[in-house]
Amino acid sequence: MVLSQLGGSISRALQQMSNATIIDEKVLNECLNEITRALLQADVQFKLVREMQTNIKKIVNLDDLAAGHNKRKIIQQAIFNELCKMLDPGKPSFTPKKGKASVVMFVGLQGSGKTTTCTKYAYYHQKKSWRPALVCADTFRAGAFDQLKQNATKAKIPFYGSYTESDPVKIAVEGVERFKKENCDLIIVDTSGRHKQEAALFEEMRQVSEATKPDLVIFVMDSSIGQAAFDQAQAFKQSVSVGAVIVTKMDGHARGGGTLSAVAATKSPVIFIGTGEHMDEFEVFDVKPFVSRLLGMGDWSGFMDKIHEVVPMDQQPELLQKLSEGNFTLRIMYEQFQNILKMGPISQVFSMLPGFSAELMPKGREKESSTKIKRYMTMMDSMTNEELDSTNPKLMNESRIMRIARGSGRQVREVMEMLEEYKRLAKVWSKMKGLKIPKKGEMSALSRNMNAQHMSKVLPPQMLKQIGGMGGLQSLMKQMGSTKDMMGMFGGGDS
Repeated sequence: MVLSQLGGSISRALQQMSNATIIDEKVLNECLNEITRALLQADVQFKLVREMQTNIKKIVNLDDLAAGHNKRKIIQQAIFNELCKMLDPGKPSFTPKKGKASVVMFVGLQGSGKTTTCTKYAYYHQKKSWRPALVCADTFRAGAFDQLKQNATKAKIPFYGSYTESDPVKIAVEGVERFKKENCDLIIVDTSGRHKQEAALFEEMRQVSEATKPDLVIFVMDSSIGQAAFDQAQAFKQSVSVGAVIVTKMDGHARGGGTLSAVAATKSPVIFIGTGEHMDEFEVFDVKPFVSRLLGMGDWSGFMDKIHEVVPMDQQPELLQKLSEGNFTLRIMYEQFQNILKMGPISQVFSMLPGFSAELMPKGREKESSTKIKRYMTMMDSMTNEELDSTNPKLMNESRIMRIARGSGRQVREVMEMLEEYKRLAKVWSKMKGLKIPKKGEMSALSRNMNAQHMSKVLPPQMLKQIGGMGGLQSLMKQMGSTKDMMGMFGGGDS
């Protein structure tokens, strides 16, 4: 995934610093030089990188720090804050209100994925009970209206455009007026792609903006644009009042540092990132969790949100009960595979866990892993209830394995491989045995009064050890901000 290489380089630099016996000026400079190099290689503008390095050195004055201070922690926090500052202009973008007609205009370079992003943006809001509509004011590119029409039809979103009218301003005005009459509360105007050398197209963009009076102008940027990002983004900002940025093609292998530059140039926040070609591969962008994942610190709240999305609230206590009993069946493995696939890209889920990074999933292997999970599930579909619910590995004899292979159209060795994976996961699951489940009435009280001391008593010793003992648990809970998220996983918290 884009930026995972940058995250890996920064994580390594911080790890090397953590391994040093004494943190002195030399160690700090080595760490900062490594991070600077990583940011420049990722196409972040030199001026921004130099500013960040200067600011960190001002904050982390090793001579002024008293002996008792945790220097590693202070340096890591300073790097975290500076990266957040790079991505956060400090002002929120315009937020459309449900039920009140808002006009959103999309601008960007040719080939940045603007038309697809318009539909993704509309689809995202449609799922949240908005009434979006799409207007194609791109008369410059052949096939632009056909593409928008195809995308909108697929997502069941109303659209407007013309094959005969060549004036984009007229189309935009007619489309906006029509959808306002139809009580649509989010009218999205797609404009022609352009770059800063095309003065005529920039003039046309200004005219569309003046005629439709958009509440928000979104600049769509391709993450692979590189060092040119700053200049191009600035040119758009000078012509129309860009209020937000959406970064596309974040699933590619581009270096993606231009994202940081575009935010600095437009002084506008990134609000979404496109992580694939499909309609639902579109994520809300939140600065702190993003930087946290970049530094390998995880995004616990994001991970908990994913769990809440895929595991229904009424099933969460049941899942935890199974955990505490330590009995792992093939049916549980099947259910967990279903949840993993619902969570989205595996590398993205990996990067949300503290101590992991998206770099752990090798490039090109993510699709392979998802295919393997689906293959295992197909084999399990050919099993009987007795086989799915048994905890006895000896039950799976040769004749049963051959029957499953025939029923699922797979080789016997593939079924054997799936059963080996089951044994491996059962071993991990058994370590959760002894997880203490609070009684139903105790849950909300526990979520209010929970601290690391309490939590360490609830968790099994092996799990506590894996987190990094008491210190690791405390830092994990600090990242969460509160225990509400964690207790949510246990089916608790106030409803």
